[in-house]
Amino acid sequence: MPEEISMSDAQQSGKRLLLDMTSYQWLVLFAAWLGWGFDVFDGLLFNFVAPNCVPTLLGLEIGSKEAAAATLQWTGVLTAVLLLGWAAGGILFGKVSDHIGRTKTLLLTMLLYAIGTAACAAAPNIWVLMLFRIVASLGIGGEWAAGASMVAEVVPEKRRVEAGAILYSSAPLGLFLATFVNYAIAKSWLVESPSTSWRWVFLTGLVPAFVALMVRVWVKEPERWKQVSALPKPRMAELFTPKIRPYVVSGLSMAVVALITWWSCNAFLPVIATQLAQAKAKTDGLDKSATQALVEGWKTYATSMFNLGGLVGTLLTVPLAKHLGRKKMFFSYFLAAGISLYATWGLELEPTQRFALCFAIGPTVFGVFGSFTYYLPELFPTRLRSTGAGFCYNAGRVVTAAGPFLVGMLAKGGPASLMAALTWVSAVPIVGLLLLPLVIETRGRELED
Repeated sequence: MPEEISMSDAQQSGKRLLLDMTSYQWLVLFAAWLGWGFDVFDGLLFNFVAPNCVPTLLGLEIGSKEAAAATLQWTGVLTAVLLLGWAAGGILFGKVSDHIGRTKTLLLTMLLYAIGTAACAAAPNIWVLMLFRIVASLGIGGEWAAGASMVAEVVPEKRRVEAGAILYSSAPLGLFLATFVNYAIAKSWLVESPSTSWRWVFLTGLVPAFVALMVRVWVKEPERWKQVSALPKPRMAELFTPKIRPYVVSGLSMAVVALITWWSCNAFLPVIATQLAQAKAKTDGLDKSATQALVEGWKTYATSMFNLGGLVGTLLTVPLAKHLGRKKMFFSYFLAAGISLYATWGLELEPTQRFALCFAIGPTVFGVFGSFTYYLPELFPTRLRSTGAGFCYNAGRVVTAAGPFLVGMLAKGGPASLMAALTWVSAVPIVGLLLLPLVIETRGRELED
């Protein structure tokens, strides 16, 4: 459908601004950008507070060997549970988005993950925490498909790649925000109260609920969706018809490789930083307060390097996708991811050197996700867009859930065994190169209505 027909009057009106987009198109992109950024922020707060949260809820002494082992195990378990809930929410709300619209679904999912995350602050035990994480994960999974579809359908065809990459740039910034919030609360404000600081960190997850109000007031349904909304509602079975199935296989295969790599690595980054800092503090004879300060400092450094690299890698998907095409872009990212992961965790390095190398992991392991916000919507027609994109991006999390769980199980022996497990994760993107023949090239293709 020509661009001028696919956009409503509100979307067409107004002066063209940066990237030839109107103020309304930028508003839609900004709303989805906030939704995804806070999605990541809420989803990963647990990774930062786990070393304090898990021992507290299990009645263990923070910093003890028992606490470290329990933190590894429960980080793996709760991350796996989060991914399963994320998958269920993504598939469910992807279909809901095609039924009731992108804007309404974005509002519902943001409220769901905000309330679920904030409720974790009141968890009396690990099982209630798990329940609240499941509630949050349903909204976290559902938000992506609605936001990505909405942006793809509103922005000009020629700017879909740029808009998609900008949309995903909120992910590393969401992680930066999570890093900052945890640092400000756990190191600056309540450094002497690690058994309670994590509750305040979770409580900040309520902020996205206020952003959701902006979506409700100012963002309208895309004209593309409204024009097909009267057609028969999409069914999940349509994704497996001979016509659509190759596109599902293409999107799902790339998403699975990227998801397994990212979650198996990132979920344990704050944990490995904590363990290495505690080992260093013990060697140097630091007291409890100094140890906690070192832990929070190294966690912030490691995750900040990873996030900064992720932001760079996200933006790099624009020139790579437009000049090389989608298939060669995935090849570049997966090959570089395998090399950077092996170098960071497999070589003999000082802890701070490893954390500095997280900047190299970020552009590859993290950055590739900047492509899914435009590649997956490109694969499907409008009436199936959120259903298809949501299925590809989130069904892979069922398989992905095994990654963090296995890393947590294999890494009970301390920092050395955890780094060994993370080194093996470097094989995942290398194996992913074998799936590239399944990828359908979409460079230069307009969205199908």
